[in-house]
Amino acid sequence: MANIWPCLAYALALCLIINNVAAYGYGDDEPYKSPPPYYGWKPETPSKQPPYYKAPPAYYGSPPPYYYKSPPPPSPSPPPTYIYKSPPPPSPSPPPPYVYKSPPPPSPSPPPPYIYKSPPPPSPSPPPPYVYKSPPPPSPSPPPPYIYKSPPPPSP
Repeated sequence: MANIWPCLAYALALCLIINNVAAYGYGDDEPYKSPPPYYGWKPETPSKQPPYYKAPPAYYGSPPPYYYKSPPPPSPSPPPTYIYKSPPPPSPSPPPPYVYKSPPPPSPSPPPPYIYKSPPPPSPSPPPPYVYKSPPPPSPSPPPPYIYKSPPPPSP
């Protein structure tokens, strides 16, 4: 779509040139004269042919000859200076592909050495439970003899 603009510009320029060349010198031999004013009188001889408009003679003058001037040949530009580019250093060979090695599983730790513990010596046996022994009841003494006391006589 961008290539259409130069073509349109050339076409417009060509149209303007053709228009100017066609208008150049047209009607230069005799200027246009307006007809005489009308006064209202009639010609006396009606049998005369009516006047007709005669166009001015066409201008057949040839336009000035066109001389094509070709553009000058392009001057040979000097070749660009040569810039030496040393070859790139060889790229180092790629490292070998990385292979992931998982760490070895932890070896089971050896059980701790067994230390023999003798059972604790038996605690001294508890003393037998204390049994309360009440003292023997005293031997029964005979009760004291009952002495009857009569009430005192009534006073007079």
